[in-house]
Amino acid sequence: MNESSFASLGISDKYIKRLREEGVLVPTPVQEEAIPVLLSGRDLIAQAQTGTGKTLAFALPLLQTFDPESPVVQSLIITPTRELAIQITAELRKLAPLAGAHILAVYGGQDVEAQSRKLKGTPAIVVCTPGRLLDHMRRKTVDLSHVGKLVLDEADQMLHMGFLTEVEGIIKELPAARQTMLFSATMPDPVKKLAKGYMNRPQDVRIQGKQITLEEIKQFVVETTDRSKQATLFRMLELYQPFLAVIFCRTKLRAKKLTEAMQTQGFNVDELHGDLTQSKREQVMERFRKADLQYLVATDVAARGLDIEGVTHVFNYDIPLDPEWYIHRIGRTGRAKQTGTAITFVAPKDHSLLAKIEQGINSTLKRRSMEEFNVHATGMDEDVDALEGRRISYAQQKPAGAKRPAGRAGGPRQAAGRPGRGGYGSETRPARGGRSEGGYGSEARPARGSRSEGGYGSEARPARGGRSEGGYGSEARPARGSRSEGGYGSEARPARGGKSEGGKPSYARGESRPARDSRSSRSSAAESSFKSAREDSRGSAKSGSYGGSSAKGSQRNSARGSTSPRNKGNGGGANRGGRKW
Repeated sequence: MNESSFASLGISDKYIKRLREEGVLVPTPVQEEAIPVLLSGRDLIAQAQTGTGKTLAFALPLLQTFDPESPVVQSLIITPTRELAIQITAELRKLAPLAGAHILAVYGGQDVEAQSRKLKGTPAIVVCTPGRLLDHMRRKTVDLSHVGKLVLDEADQMLHMGFLTEVEGIIKELPAARQTMLFSATMPDPVKKLAKGYMNRPQDVRIQGKQITLEEIKQFVVETTDRSKQATLFRMLELYQPFLAVIFCRTKLRAKKLTEAMQTQGFNVDELHGDLTQSKREQVMERFRKADLQYLVATDVAARGLDIEGVTHVFNYDIPLDPEWYIHRIGRTGRAKQTGTAITFVAPKDHSLLAKIEQGINSTLKRRSMEEFNVHATGMDEDVDALEGRRISYAQQKPAGAKRPAGRAGGPRQAAGRPGRGGYGSETRPARGGRSEGGYGSEARPARGSRSEGGYGSEARPARGGRSEGGYGSEARPARGSRSEGGYGSEARPARGGKSEGGKPSYARGESRPARDSRSSRSSAAESSFKSAREDSRGSAKSGSYGGSSAKGSQRNSARGSTSPRNKGNGGGANRGGRKW
């Protein structure tokens, strides 16, 4: 064919000149077959792989048959995704000024009121997604009663995404006397049923995709494991150095986590999936088109039908679930008669899906092992898989300047015990709530809620709630509300509200702690000592501090005129109930 071939198809000179300016000199096979049929007004079913020039195949006939004197919506193009709607709109706008046609893209993620105002201007061609168009139809902000041409692009994907009901609802509102064009990469039964129900004796055009999927795209499989998949990807990106690459993940969450892991490694990468806002998705795509991004991690739906010039590699990080998805994925590269490379990672559990794909494309893909790229399942530094949180083996030869993926543990465990905040340094861990800045160092754990700044240092724990700055050191804890400047110093506790200036002896190793109820030792001797101290404290002790084995003689003087935290506001020498001694 030569550059006059578009003219032989019936395309007018003004469009041929503009195409030549864009570098499009000769039509592709699908354009050769589809354009004459569409210019004749017949319905068309065209089966062709992505990247074969389907957009121009219907865009040129739509514009050439456009009536500039008719102020109505003349053509409707329905696509499965926002990105594809934006892409088709951009292609149409390159040629639309020649016809005087106004093009409007209508899709979700944009202000519906702003779209309603633009629809009142009656655009000649509306490019839309099914859900948002139905929204406008319910609002009665769009008039489709004069639509004469309907295009269903990527029909198989639209039905695969569950838009059959929406598409049928739209078609039923269109005039019966219309021309319908259906373009699809595959032709499953639901697409055939849709065509049979809503098309009028369509011309069937099939463009064989063998050379698209097998000759212009170098394809092979890398056999790896789930644990080593990320390391394999990083190694291959270092070896192949793609100009632009699309990396496909099965879910939005996996795409997000892989993007984070790649960014940690220093790769120039961003993500594209349905959880992003529309403005963010458009921003990412614009950066990728301009090659400001080298790698794009995407889900199938978000990247469906994208036509990005310069994509040299496609990586199927997660193997697609069926041959149709595989064909659409690898169609992101090798477009417009360029060559490309498609690499699919296959774990042992994926072999049944691989067999299904090979059967669907009628070819056996070449196998390569991750060991060929110096990635091994064992014997290397271990890291945490950023996608699943599993331990993986990380390749020894990482990209230059690479760090470990995010999610790696902070360091080795410090002792045989289980690590925690700061690490446990003892053989047995402390009780719940027990804490020290320097770590847990005692053999026996302190009581729940007990704390000291220097750590728990005593062998036997004090009663619940007891505390001292240097640790728990007294043998018997003082009474509630009792206070001394130097600490509690007697073996038996003083009376309530009492205060002394004495110090506090610490528990002797091997002695028993005070009982919970009596605040003394659980032994009968300690209990007797406590009772005796309590009786003496109600006596006539004059002065002194608690220095011996009982509280006798020290309580009254220290209690007068003092206020403990519990007795604050009750006056000097008063306890919680206001009782004076």
